[in-house]
Amino acid sequence: MAAARKLLVTIGALAVLALLACGAVVLRLRQHGISARDEPMAVEAAVARMLRSWAIPAPLRDARNPVEPSAAALGRARAHFADHCASCHGNDGRGRTKLGQGLYPKAPDMTLPATQSLSDGALFAIIENGVRLTGMPAWGQPGPEDDQETWELVHFIRRLQQLTPGELAEMESSNPKSRKDLEEEEAIRKFLAGEDDKPSAGSKTHDH
Repeated sequence: MAAARKLLVTIGALAVLALLACGAVVLRLRQHGISARDEPMAVEAAVARMLRSWAIPAPLRDARNPVEPSAAALGRARAHFADHCASCHGNDGRGRTKLGQGLYPKAPDMTLPATQSLSDGALFAIIENGVRLTGMPAWGQPGPEDDQETWELVHFIRRLQQLTPGELAEMESSNPKSRKDLEEEEAIRKFLAGEDDKPSAGSKTHDH
C-alpha cells in the first residue's frame, strides 16, 4: 500500500513538472514568438537529446568503428565532409557558418564533449539516419560502400581537434561553390591561359 502511494506521488510530481515545463514553453513563445535565432530552452534541449538517443538503434549504441583509420580513409573523409557537411558544420566542425548558425537548434561544435563522448556507433547512426526535429538530415544509403564512407566520417569527426592548417586549406578546395564563384574562377583561368585580355569585370580571386 505504501509502495503504491509512493508511486502515485511520484507520478503526480512528474505530471506537475511536465505541466510547469509546458507552461514555461508557452509563455516563452507568447513573449518572444517562434524565431530560429533564439537559443533553445532547457526543455527543448533535453527533448532534442532524447530524440537523438532514440535515433540510435540498440545494436549500434556501443558499436566500435570497424574501419581502420588509414591516411587514405581520412583523406576521403575530409573531402566528403568538406563537400557534404561543411556548409552547416564548417570545415573544422565547430558549426560557425551562416547556415549552421541559422538552424534551430544551431549546428553544434563537434569538437566538444557533447559530440566526442558519443560512441562510434552513435555517430554512425546520427549520420546515417539523421535526427528528427533538427536540421540534421539522414545521409545514409543502402549498401556496404555507403557504410564504409560513414565509418570513415566517424574517424574524421574524432580528429577534428587535430586538423592542421594544411588539411583545412585542402578541404576548402572541396567546399561547394556558388555560380558566381565558378564564373570568377573560370574568368581568372582564361586570363592566365591568355584566352582573354583581362578578367571580366568584377572577377577577383576567391578567398574563403
